[in-house]
Parts: sequence; structure tokens; C-alpha cells
Amino acid sequence: MKKNNPFLESFQNTKQQIVGHGFRSIQILKEALNELDDNEESDIYGSGNFIENFQEKMANFLGKESAVFFPSGTMAQQIALRIWCDQKGIKKVAYHPLSHLEIHEEDGLKVLHSIQPILLADKNRMIELEDVLAIDEDISCLLLELPQREIGGQLPTYETLEAISSFCREKGIKLHLDGARLMEILPYYKKTAAEVCSLFDSVYLSFYKGIGGVAGAILAGEKGFINESKVWKRRHGGDLISLYPYIVSANYYFDKRENKMEQYYKNAVELAELFNNCHSIHTIPHTPVSNMFHIHYHAPLEKVSAILIAIHKETGIGITSNLRSIDEEVCYSEISIGDQYSKISKENLHKVLKLLNESMLAL
Repeated sequence: MKKNNPFLESFQNTKQQIVGHGFRSIQILKEALNELDDNEESDIYGSGNFIENFQEKMANFLGKESAVFFPSGTMAQQIALRIWCDQKGIKKVAYHPLSHLEIHEEDGLKVLHSIQPILLADKNRMIELEDVLAIDEDISCLLLELPQREIGGQLPTYETLEAISSFCREKGIKLHLDGARLMEILPYYKKTAAEVCSLFDSVYLSFYKGIGGVAGAILAGEKGFINESKVWKRRHGGDLISLYPYIVSANYYFDKRENKMEQYYKNAVELAELFNNCHSIHTIPHTPVSNMFHIHYHAPLEKVSAILIAIHKETGIGITSNLRSIDEEVCYSEISIGDQYSKISKENLHKVLKLLNESMLAL
């Protein structure tokens, strides 16, 4: 029997939330389907105008020769790394210790593909050029996650990316972008998606994070690489009879939110400053570099949870749905800004932060 989570329940019972685009429900798909021509033919096993037009659209957006839609990013990324390893004949790849592949995929890369990861950098910071230069064994591919979610959405400088890209090309190492949140970093870098992706040999983009679709991902790269990935997609069972519910929502919300990423980023910077003005609270990064950041509360999880529940009840505004311990005296939550933030009046927002500051002072 599932245990009740009072903290999550308090968040779900609020009328407004600071984070995200709103609660995920079937309405996400219904809204997207309303925009579709009733006579539009579905894709069938990865073929048809419906899916092929969308894949071409995304390839152009990412500045790549070709692209293929996957039902999940986990599938797409494992396949990308498998292809690069097979091409070079070396079953080793390098990535950050807190990469999604390392901590959220039940060792799929190792168990399914016999690929050995080389973990770079300290887990609390980004991979830098020096970490790449210090690799003392042959690898087929280096994966960079931008932004690095598990450390608050931090980013390397663009100059660092360019230097790493040049080094990898010089050494014949493929560079793969875990760009699940690629859209969200473009305002900070002041680059187009194609400009960022030009530094990488292959790119993955998610459609349910900042874009807010139902599910799914795109993998993009050169035509030969994508053709090979389609074979692996079939082997993994990723060619469902139809993927249109995912593609319809991906296309609809991509168009709806592509030009909102700048505002999400500005809102995140504004909100982080408000949190940093509260007693015993700081954000990582101090100034966000995308639409996301982490809030660190210097108090035990149980006490912070009680404070946030009380604020949720008094104001009807939910700050976050997640709260996790770092140790006995510090806990944190992840914030990702989307459409919901702009729906809250400044007066109510400042009331929430005032209550939070007073409550932390009272501990």
C-alpha cells in the first residue's frame, strides 16, 4: 500500500504553483489534439509524413543533417553511445558522476550494452576542459549534460564548450549532448540551438521537460548515424505501431513554448534573488543560468517540510513538490520555472517569500 506524502499532498492541493507548467493530466494531450486536422494520417512503425515532417523540422532546428523520434530519452542516449562505441571499437565513454545514465537508469548502459563509463570531475561541479585533458585511457565518446540538473542546472562557459569540442575532434572522440533541457540554456548562452549543437556529433532533446509535452525525445546527427540509430530503435522496441500522441504534443508545445524560454530564464533569476534574501537559504547557482536552480535550506527536512506545508495552506500557493535531505541539518528542493510563475501576482509572491523568511528566522 502506498504511503501518504503530506508534503506532496499539500502542494497538490494548492490553487497555484510557482514551478512548471501545471499538473500533468490528460488535458496536455487533449489541448494538442484540438489543433490537429481530423484527417491527418498517423505514423506507422516510424514511417509516414506525420513523423517524418516533424523529424525534419527538428533536424533543421538543431542544425543537424537528420533526426529520429524516440519514445524515451533513456533509449535514445544509450543507443547513441552504443553506436559511437561500435564505430571506434572501444566500449568506454566518459560523463559526469551525476549523469542520468549513471544514477537513474539501473545501469542500462553497462548491462544492456557492456559499455564502461569513465566518471569525470567532482560530483558537485561541472566538467571542465582540464578534466577532459586528464583522461588517461581511450574512450569512444564524451557526454556533456547541459545544464547539469543534479547540481542545480549549472553550465560551463561557452568558451569551455568550444575548447572541449575542438579537443575531442582533434583526438577522434565523439561528443554527445545530453540536451534534455537544451531549449532552456539558449537564453544564457545567447546562441541558437544550431550554434550550440554544431559543437557536438550527436544531440538528444526531451519533449516533456521545459517544452511540456506528453513524452518522447529526438536524437539528431549525421544521416548515417541516424539511420543506424533507427535500426537500434527497432531492436529496443521503440518503433511502436503509432507514436502520434507523443509527436502531436511534442510539436504543439514546442511551437507554443519555443519563444518563452527567455522569459522562464528571467523569471528564474528574479525568483532566485528573492530566495537568497531569505534567512538560512541560498540557491545553487546563486544566479541561475537557465530556468532551473536548487534551493538549499539550512534546517532539517522535517522542519522545512512543516514550514512549506503551512505556507501552502495559508497562501494557496505551492513552492515546490519535492524536498530532499542533504544531511541532518540541510535539505534542498529543485525549482524549474514554466508558465505557472507568471500567473502569480507579485504581491502574492512576495507574501510567500515573506512568510518563508519569517519562518526560517523563527527556527
